[in-house]
Amino acid sequence: MAATPAVRALDRAGVPYTLHAYDHDPGAAAQAGGYGAEAAAVLGVDPDRVFKTLLVQVDASLVVAVCPVSCRLDLKAVAGAAGGKKAAMADPVAAQRSTGYVVGGISPLGQKKRLTTIVDASAATCPTILVSGGRRGLDIELATDDLVRLTDATLAPIAQPGY
Repeated sequence: MAATPAVRALDRAGVPYTLHAYDHDPGAAAQAGGYGAEAAAVLGVDPDRVFKTLLVQVDASLVVAVCPVSCRLDLKAVAGAAGGKKAAMADPVAAQRSTGYVVGGISPLGQKKRLTTIVDASAATCPTILVSGGRRGLDIELATDDLVRLTDATLAPIAQPGY
């Protein structure tokens, strides 16, 4: 399996991690919870420990928001945590262009452009979390502290219960 930019970034930083590969179902995007819920189910991991990476347009800037797949993203909370006023989900094409990853495989690690990153505060209660490894069907398990340090993220309550 070829290393993704996310895996290469972890290797360069000397950060311990575990790769979790699975057979991705192309129809997963249409199901409740989408790609992240698929990963949690297939890997048999608590959905509160599997985090999705979403790009949000906050005022004039793109922001990376990382929250549990079991939750919905609170756009107002993301705007506040990023120091902005207005937030909306980013255009998928802009998200792919900025990160270098395809939707459903966007990792918070190894992105083409360094963006402001906000990780839901619930991640601090988990010794390790899983995030996309940079392609559909690949998750990376790593310590929350390492993710926060490598992405220079802010921890903030940006998730609401439910899909």
